[in-house]
Amino acid sequence: MAILGSIIKGVILLKDAVTPEVNHIEAQKDMLVKLLETAKDTQFGKYYQFDSLLESDQIVKEFSNRIPYFDYNKINDEWWYKFHEGEEDVTWPGQPDYYALSSGTTGKTSKRIPVTNDMIEAIRQSGIKQVFALNNFDLPADFFEKEMMMLGSSTDLQEKDDHLEGEISGISASNIPTWFRSYYKPGEEIAKIDDWDERVKEIAKNAKQWDIGALSGIPSWIELMLQEVIKTHQLNHIHEIWPNLQVYTSGGVAFGPYEKSFNALLGHPITVIDTYLASEGYVATQIRPETDAMQLNTENGIYFEFVPFKPEYINEDGSLKQDAPCLTLDNVELDQDYVLIMSTVSGAWRYIIGDTIAFTDIERAEIKITGRTKFFLNTVGSQLSVNKMDDAIKDLEETYNTTISEYTICAKRAEDGEFYHFWYLGSDFNGATQEEISETLDNHLKEANKNYKVARSKALKGVKVKVIPADYFYEWSAANKKKGGQVKMERVMNEEKFRDFEALVNKLAN
Repeated sequence: MAILGSIIKGVILLKDAVTPEVNHIEAQKDMLVKLLETAKDTQFGKYYQFDSLLESDQIVKEFSNRIPYFDYNKINDEWWYKFHEGEEDVTWPGQPDYYALSSGTTGKTSKRIPVTNDMIEAIRQSGIKQVFALNNFDLPADFFEKEMMMLGSSTDLQEKDDHLEGEISGISASNIPTWFRSYYKPGEEIAKIDDWDERVKEIAKNAKQWDIGALSGIPSWIELMLQEVIKTHQLNHIHEIWPNLQVYTSGGVAFGPYEKSFNALLGHPITVIDTYLASEGYVATQIRPETDAMQLNTENGIYFEFVPFKPEYINEDGSLKQDAPCLTLDNVELDQDYVLIMSTVSGAWRYIIGDTIAFTDIERAEIKITGRTKFFLNTVGSQLSVNKMDDAIKDLEETYNTTISEYTICAKRAEDGEFYHFWYLGSDFNGATQEEISETLDNHLKEANKNYKVARSKALKGVKVKVIPADYFYEWSAANKKKGGQVKMERVMNEEKFRDFEALVNKLAN
């Protein structure tokens, strides 16, 4: 009998029994006050007069009226640059001990996002919440004695001046509690290897030594790691070497598009739990099995606001217009796409994280990631969000009995002078022609999206599809020094980047 596992599960059951339900609306109001109180004596707090704001009987409304929206460039150019010049108490008390490097999916150079000790603690508390939520998934006691593979970026953080820099997954893994280190794989030595391919080869080499019960990481890179383990040990599926693998916690992107290709690597189904860890904080985690939606972490270091994701509020470059209306948790609606706005214990204020979400349950504060503001394809009025694109990909998988590991899109004029959506799909379509695939994709989008259908009757001429090996997408990431870790593939590219992508594809094909 798994005695230790039974004890751990018993503690989780007890904690769940005595913990009251969270009132997320009240938790968010309290969080805003806490953030303002803590930062009132910072340069930012004095500039925006947090003292008087705290005396208002309408703090929420005054907060949104007084403080503008900030994207990374705006807050860095106006405020965070002072941290790099040695100033303290800029947007949060003191100086950050860490900076999360994030080139994301749209930027050419790495962003340097402050990560304070308060944020490290908030992430830790959200992680504990995730562990206690495992009680809802009815896992056997022996699961809690198995090891966990966390595949993120390197934990070998770079020292610069008086702080450390790295991707948020590496920062988080370097701060795991001492009691958890015996469960954590691939272990500190392998996790510090900076070269992603080398790190994965070491994982594959050592795979037989571990009894992995859970995996954690971005789906595309977890898949490649599993493929390498299977190839190295000449397996049919990953359960032949890790028979007790029962849970996968996804993160950063919607798992749906990867579901079919991921499951093909398994010997039997496992529990998939979605999480949402961004460079700016631990946003949300799935807490119950009857939905794949995630609950916002309303109590742990982040105050959320939501801007309706509508074309009239979005600039052509995907940024947010300053006069766009903003909502709080008590007045959002179901199934409406929102631009996510965050104020955090790392000194981000009304920060546009770049993701769009939709609520599936307001009382529980449960959401799904629906896309990126800069991945909103609105050329000639087509209004395609990433969730609509993902749905179209799943339809193609079912129609042609295939898997599509990755994809990207660009809207541009073809040689005939007409606008088309150019899709590159990482897959093998088993004999279907690219013209047939284009027609199927186009028909699905017309049925699923009325704006797309209208655009197709006017300025949008059609869809052009090219099927390429999925490896080409990973080579693109490698060529841009963005392989592994928190890296996500660009779903929508501008014409300049798309030219570079096509040039690499043509080079690899020849």
